[in-house]
Amino acid sequence: MLISELQPTKLTDDQLTQLLFYYKEDDGKVGECIFVPGSSKAVELRVPKAIELYKAGRAKKMLFSGGVSWDQTKKSEAVMMQERALLEGIPENDILIEDISLHTKENVLASLLVLDRAFDLHNINHIIIVTAEIHMRRVYLTMKMYMLVGFLTPFHLCPTVQQKKPTGFRTFMVASG
Repeated sequence: MLISELQPTKLTDDQLTQLLFYYKEDDGKVGECIFVPGSSKAVELRVPKAIELYKAGRAKKMLFSGGVSWDQTKKSEAVMMQERALLEGIPENDILIEDISLHTKENVLASLLVLDRAFDLHNINHIIIVTAEIHMRRVYLTMKMYMLVGFLTPFHLCPTVQQKKPTGFRTFMVASG
């Protein structure tokens, strides 16, 4: 079936959930870099997971991406995530930042230059993505679409909070507001 043939009003809750939120589970492999796109809650929800993976030896570098400022300090998401990682003992030379992007597509595109300068893109074998479950599919597909390494490089997906099963799209939307 082609996606253009889908009739959203006839999809079951489970089908909608699978279509919108399904992603591969974390396979536990190592990578060159842990990629963390920003959000208003990234410092408290995504950074701890990235630090956990870094300390477990899953990657030697972390890339915090995001140029939006969410509070009165006017610091970008990337800078705020970097500050949290530094407080947790991550060495400054193991942290890369990209602080001009304003949304997921720009997180990926602007990070491409940072990754190229740090690794040379052709040297990257694996990138570990840390984001919220609800954001996982979008960031994964955006990376595959825009990062040339996505055609050659597997991405490893690490959600910030593990859930046994999504609750269903319609239920999720009602519960979320």
